[in-house]
Amino acid sequence: MKHTLLFAAAFVLVACATTPREVEKEAVEDFIAVRKLPEVDKIRSDSTDGWYELNNYYVIYQTRRGDYLFQFARRCWELDEQRVTADKRWDANTVRARFDTLRGCRIDKIFSLTETDADELKQLGSAPGNGT
Repeated sequence: MKHTLLFAAAFVLVACATTPREVEKEAVEDFIAVRKLPEVDKIRSDSTDGWYELNNYYVIYQTRRGDYLFQFARRCWELDEQRVTADKRWDANTVRARFDTLRGCRIDKIFSLTETDADELKQLGSAPGNGT
């Protein structure tokens, strides 16, 4: 019995240690305020664009021309890979804040990012002091 409990505890600890940590919403909001990220109304999109999830409120949208931070109007549960919701776009080659969606979630704001900004945002979840 002791061995079973010890094995279960070790398994849970290893699983928690290997799971990527979600970046806190407040940390991203502070980053936006401190960096004074410029807000844009629309960006050009392409079929090769991708995105990196920071949390259920923010993603880094990656294009050939640069990276952008998308802020959703609400918590976006559709970011998981199990639910696929079609995007709503006014123009196939443009993503607009307040009108278009990513995986079914309305994009509230779009911020322009430098390469350094994008790298720092990705590292927020694994920064010392966050319990990782």
